[in-house]
Amino acid sequence: MAAFPWHARSRNYASESDVCKVESVPLDFGDYHPLKPITVTESKTKKMSRKGSTSSTSSSSSSSVMDPLSSVLDGTDPLSLFAAAADPLATTASMDGIRKKRDKDDSSALGSDFEQWSSKRGEILARYTTTEKLSINLYMGSEKGKATTSGSAVSEKVRTRLEELDDLEEGSQKELLNLTQQDYVNRIEELNQSLKDAWSSDQKVKALKIVIQCSKLLSDTTVIQFYPSKFVLITDILDTFGKLVYERILSMCMDNRVSSSDNFSPETVNDTAKETCLNWFFKIASIRELVPRFYVEAAILKCNKFLSKTGISECLPRLTSVIRGIGDPLVAVYARAYLCRVGMEVAPQLKESLNKNFFDFLLTFKQIHGDTVQNQLVVQCVEIPLYLTLYSPAIDWILQCIAYHAPEVLLTEMMERCKKLGNNALLLNSVMSAFRAEFIAARSMDFIGMIKECDESGFPKHLLFRSLGLNLALADPPENDHLQILNEAWKVITKLKNPQDYINCAEVWVEYTCRHFTKREVNTVLADVIKHMTPDRAFEDAYPQLQSIIQKVITYINDFSLLFSVEKFLPFLDMFQKESVRVEVCKCIMESFIKHQQESTKDPVILNALLHICKTMHDSVNALTLEDEKRLLAALINGFIKMVSFGRDFEQQLSFYVEARSMFCNLEPVLVQLIHACVAFCFITIPSLSSIFTRLNLYLHSGQVALANQCLSQADAFFKAAVSLVPEVPKMISVDGKMRPSDAFLLEFLCNFFSTLLVVPDHPEQGVLFLVRGLLNVIQDYTWEDNSDDKVRIYTNVLHLLSAMTQETYIYHVDKVDSNDTLYGGDSKFLAEISKLCETVIAQILDHLKTLGKEETLKRQSQLALYFFNTILAHGDLRNNKLNQLSVNLWNLAQKHGFADTKTMVKTLEYMKRQSKQPDMSHFTDLALRLPLQSRT
Repeated sequence: MAAFPWHARSRNYASESDVCKVESVPLDFGDYHPLKPITVTESKTKKMSRKGSTSSTSSSSSSSVMDPLSSVLDGTDPLSLFAAAADPLATTASMDGIRKKRDKDDSSALGSDFEQWSSKRGEILARYTTTEKLSINLYMGSEKGKATTSGSAVSEKVRTRLEELDDLEEGSQKELLNLTQQDYVNRIEELNQSLKDAWSSDQKVKALKIVIQCSKLLSDTTVIQFYPSKFVLITDILDTFGKLVYERILSMCMDNRVSSSDNFSPETVNDTAKETCLNWFFKIASIRELVPRFYVEAAILKCNKFLSKTGISECLPRLTSVIRGIGDPLVAVYARAYLCRVGMEVAPQLKESLNKNFFDFLLTFKQIHGDTVQNQLVVQCVEIPLYLTLYSPAIDWILQCIAYHAPEVLLTEMMERCKKLGNNALLLNSVMSAFRAEFIAARSMDFIGMIKECDESGFPKHLLFRSLGLNLALADPPENDHLQILNEAWKVITKLKNPQDYINCAEVWVEYTCRHFTKREVNTVLADVIKHMTPDRAFEDAYPQLQSIIQKVITYINDFSLLFSVEKFLPFLDMFQKESVRVEVCKCIMESFIKHQQESTKDPVILNALLHICKTMHDSVNALTLEDEKRLLAALINGFIKMVSFGRDFEQQLSFYVEARSMFCNLEPVLVQLIHACVAFCFITIPSLSSIFTRLNLYLHSGQVALANQCLSQADAFFKAAVSLVPEVPKMISVDGKMRPSDAFLLEFLCNFFSTLLVVPDHPEQGVLFLVRGLLNVIQDYTWEDNSDDKVRIYTNVLHLLSAMTQETYIYHVDKVDSNDTLYGGDSKFLAEISKLCETVIAQILDHLKTLGKEETLKRQSQLALYFFNTILAHGDLRNNKLNQLSVNLWNLAQKHGFADTKTMVKTLEYMKRQSKQPDMSHFTDLALRLPLQSRT
């Protein structure tokens, strides 16, 4: 093949840049501004054609963006309606959606600031547990034969139903004894499932029997400390039953039409639905025992809506009075809590009945301390303080319902009533748990006075102070009372002997201390915690509370120089002996530092403390540590390293990096960060990294940094290392856990490398362009995929580099570094060497194009020919006849087999015509005439 000498065209980069600048066009902001709100005109239409054209009758401006399709359809999708009519399953799904929407609407009627019962459920189940054995009665079904009489069918039906209900009283149960708590929970879940199964199989009476049986369990207080959890489990079943009955009757009201609203009036309910509803209430009224009768009726309280508008308002006071007949005060208070629960769900506006419910409870409050209860506690070996805590969930809930959006007058009245009762610590605690935090905080000293007057032998005082502290974490007391409140509370807290009681209370008051006091008081509190939790390693059972204390301290003390000057802060961290917990605490501290530290630091107190914390995180990494965890730890440590700066004191900075490198050697991203930060580590550390492209890019980056700092020999060493590493690039690499071909990554790296080599000056003891030659040799010897054209694309990019090297002045430079344009000054021998390299590269490209002459590779040949043509067009001097003819041949080759994109070819010719108008570019006109456009065949 004849050699094609390369003639690069001379470039005036400054003038080319001016030509390419975008012309600025003045914009009239009176008519338009990108930040101006959009005004959409909404048109009311009479008809709409197939293409969507409208005939407008009127229009109005709206400041909100309207969806024209939705407005035309009036919110109804006809396709969905047709599909729903044709598919009964779609109707069922639609009904489910309506139920979900209705449930959401019911709960949202109270507002998002009302804490739902569901949020308390898990806490109660976790707190009130037992190791004692439990018993339960399971419904076994009835085997009794039914006698038939000659009465009417209606009388027979009624009698049969009454007999079925009587079965429950006549031996259709099986008592299971000696159940563990988990067995008991499993049995209750089985009953819940049995209820659903019975209902779905249309065995409504059986479902009712299951509910009655479960409700009876709420009369049993033989294992009294488990009663709150039992209440939660049983009322779940009652809630299920209530929903099933309500939805069943609602479906009967719809007359086969889907309605999305519960806002119906009793007058619109058909007779069948009303009769069914009454039938349920009559069945429930026939239950003999008070407790199950009350609970089952309360569960279907909402069904009164089908009968009359005043049904619920009449029923609530009656059910409140019914509770007076329950003798056990614990059973009675949970019954009141359930009534409040369903009352708030179905009629939150009827607060008067809920208030009456609570005042009824106050009248019977003295029963809690009566002889009957005392005797029961002696039998079960339960202390009075523990017994009183069983009331808390119920009373808290009752008071929360009453206090919701209640006027201060009512809250004050309730507080005064509680104050007048003897042994009122239990009520006082519930008042502080349920009332608004602002109300409690404003009267903090009054509550402290009431707490001090409480009987020490009853409800534990530390729990009262804990409840007060929780309120003061949400609302501020009067400023003048801040110190007195803390002193009064801490006098009680610090005297607690039980570590668990102490830490539960101290955890809450740490936040109050941090909010309102200085580091001196915070240090005192932390010291007191260490003093109480260190003996007998009590801290090992209190890690969650200790973590909470750390979180609160770093939330309120964002200045880390101040934080680490708190004398007891680091000793406090020493209590976290369990590695997993210690690491979590360290992560928490580092996240806070990265979030709040705005400026770089060299404070030795901060550096020493955070190095210790980061070292703790680093040392937790082992072979079993997940990659995500490693990434998180590395990101936190890197965040710290980036914030350390000693300014112009480079020795101190280097010393810090050396220490960090020795401490964090197991986390590769940290080593990468340190390499970016400190060139001195590069030769030692880069080879130890596992990712080959990370190593290549770091060598390149390190060489660029060295070049920017005029360290030419170090830069040469980095670039040589990168060249020698290229042959080691594997064909496939792992990317995000998946194996990918490496060609694209290598091509990207080499293009970046070429861009850097333009400004790298030749070494005086090496040959001309020694780095470029070395890289070309590596590329030539690298084993490329048979179906890949990346090698030729790289060679084409090498022509870009070599063309730029022939210019009198390079397009960019590194400050204070003389590149080859300055060193050689356009020397003819230097330019001749570049020309020889270009000839070699062009020969390689043309040889490859010849190998693509087979039918299956003609498309690749066309693409590469056009790619090479564009390179010559941009960088070659087409006044040279040989180069001019080569470009014409490449143009024809690109179109020869019909694979060229005509639009691209047309745009290329238009570009040439525009360029021909530039100085010294008139020859583009003649060339364009020699470049025909061929249609595809």
